[in-house]
Amino acid sequence: MTQKGNSSGALSRFFSLLKQSLKGENIDFTQGSIRRAVLLLAIPMMLEMVMESVFALVDLYFVGHLENSSFAMQTVGLTESVLTIIYSIAIGMSMAATAVVARRIGEKDPVAAAKAGMQAIVVAVAVNILIAVFGFIYATDILVIMGSSRESAEFGTDFIRIMMSGSFVIMLLFLFNGIFRGAGNAAIAMKSLWIANIANIILCPIFINGLGPIPAFGLTGAAIATTIGRSMGVLYQLYNLFNGKGMLKVVASYFIPDIEQIKALVKVAAPGILQFVIGSCSWMFLANLVATTGGDEGSAGYQSALRIMMFFMLPAWGMSGAAATLVGQNLGAKLPERAERSVIVTAKFNMAYMAAIMVITLLAAEPMMSFFTTNPHVHQIAVKAIRILSAGYVFYGLGMVLLNVFNGSGDTKTPTWVNLFGFWFCQIPLAYLLAKGLDMGPTGVFWAVPIAETAMTIASFILFKRGRWKKVEV
Repeated sequence: MTQKGNSSGALSRFFSLLKQSLKGENIDFTQGSIRRAVLLLAIPMMLEMVMESVFALVDLYFVGHLENSSFAMQTVGLTESVLTIIYSIAIGMSMAATAVVARRIGEKDPVAAAKAGMQAIVVAVAVNILIAVFGFIYATDILVIMGSSRESAEFGTDFIRIMMSGSFVIMLLFLFNGIFRGAGNAAIAMKSLWIANIANIILCPIFINGLGPIPAFGLTGAAIATTIGRSMGVLYQLYNLFNGKGMLKVVASYFIPDIEQIKALVKVAAPGILQFVIGSCSWMFLANLVATTGGDEGSAGYQSALRIMMFFMLPAWGMSGAAATLVGQNLGAKLPERAERSVIVTAKFNMAYMAAIMVITLLAAEPMMSFFTTNPHVHQIAVKAIRILSAGYVFYGLGMVLLNVFNGSGDTKTPTWVNLFGFWFCQIPLAYLLAKGLDMGPTGVFWAVPIAETAMTIASFILFKRGRWKKVEV
């Protein structure tokens, strides 16, 4: 009876916690139970990242059943690889925004937090306009440079043009969510991506296959649906920023450029952007290496496997984001030891999650890929890639948390050096050696990923234990 009562009580507490985390209440994360604080932040952050990963899977599913499925799947994958440059800027800026906003919230200064967040938006949009114009003009050439055949590149030109032109929406979605996370309101970030994804899921089959007066756009329809869906998410974010009900209240004057504030943000963001550009360039190199050694079908299989991998890894990235917010707020409140305990709790949760995902992907790779493609060669390559990439999942889980700790504290330089070492001095040379030097082709590229990620996690752990991140001022 007692055991049954305990189980019932634990279940009741869990649902109470779940409800509170999804509500998006204003909570002081510098006090109370650390485990509870981690879960209150991590649950909506994980659900937010699940929604971000669903974008790519929805597109992959629908284009995987088109007539030229290998061309379409390759285009979606290579475009995502190119867009990682934009993601890099968005994530770098959002990390700077999260760090500064969290620090100001920890100091109990929400006005300064809101102003800092909006200055990050001003900088990011200005940079992204240049990238969008370049991407639209050179769309076909970009796909060819990435390793696509000329025929496949021409097939996917309209898709990449729309995605590049609408990339400022991606930028805003990431940045606004980084601001909400820094303020401790991860629920709004989650809900914005739910709205964006529901719209994308509804619109994708309509624009791809046509419905009533709407013609069938094929692959291009996936880009139209995704851009509209993300735009709806951004509108929801703007509504919450201007209605003044949350921790942050924004007014139009906050968007007037403040040179001193911009300099301070860029100082934090520049290494953050660089760390993700370093990673993005590495992934682009690997995509090109797979395409040149495995052809269009090999590339399609690898890109499909990456979409599956990111579907499972983005929630872990979301959970690790809880560490960034807790570190920033607790350092702002002058509680470095509580900040460190928050990291340890988050790391344990994340490693447990990734261990479970490793088992699932090893056992279920075959049926998962059968759902996304009917091409037997693409399927075979994708299954092999999924199984090899999953070998390092537990290390990925720990590494994500540690990198987010540095970024959340405002120390964006340390993870930049870690990424430079791991991606450019380990992953790229190793992938090239295995794929071409030892003639392993795409399989060599697959193995380079878990080996490099493991090395990066070990380096991050050593630097975390040194504790310099506790002394950073932003």
